[in-house]
Amino acid sequence: MRLPSTILIISCWLATFTLGHNVLLPAYGRRCFFENLNKGDEFSVSFQFGDRDPQSSTQLNGDFVIFAPGRSAALKSIVDQSHGEVTISAPSGGKFEYCFINENSGVQTKDVTFNIHGTVYVDLDDPNNETLDGSVRKLSKLIKEVQDEQSYIVIRERTHRNTAESTNDRVKWWSLFQVAVVVANSLFQIYYLKRFFEVTSYV
Repeated sequence: MRLPSTILIISCWLATFTLGHNVLLPAYGRRCFFENLNKGDEFSVSFQFGDRDPQSSTQLNGDFVIFAPGRSAALKSIVDQSHGEVTISAPSGGKFEYCFINENSGVQTKDVTFNIHGTVYVDLDDPNNETLDGSVRKLSKLIKEVQDEQSYIVIRERTHRNTAESTNDRVKWWSLFQVAVVVANSLFQIYYLKRFFEVTSYV
């Protein structure tokens, strides 16, 4: 009984593929990739734009688009977002191209972390399917999506931490500047009053 269960789990993992990548985007450019799909295959891309500059405190945005075979049409697109997820069901077989676009930005350290989730079309993908193998496949897909979201959270946390540290530095230097102004003003008043009384005593 254990052997069929093992074969079942392995076959489920083979039917579902997941790939994770991180690429640097060229300034005013784009990076494109492709996947060969059969009609009915489910294809999903989740992504998070980031900055390879460890001191950056800015959340960078970008565009994303998936093209039909031969770039005959844009199937799905996302504009000026920091992160997102797009899922399509291939309307036909062929080479589907997807691009991460940075054409409106000159930032040279912008990168994108993305994960590919794909499910080869079989009857088990029916959401009403309640068999054990179908449930295992759905569970494995959900686990992978949670792992991907955790990796994106790390990127966002780094950006937010840099923003907080930058704000703290500005507050610190502004406070020191205010103290310096108060001290300088106090010294000037002491000097002015001292000179005033000296002139009065001479008269």
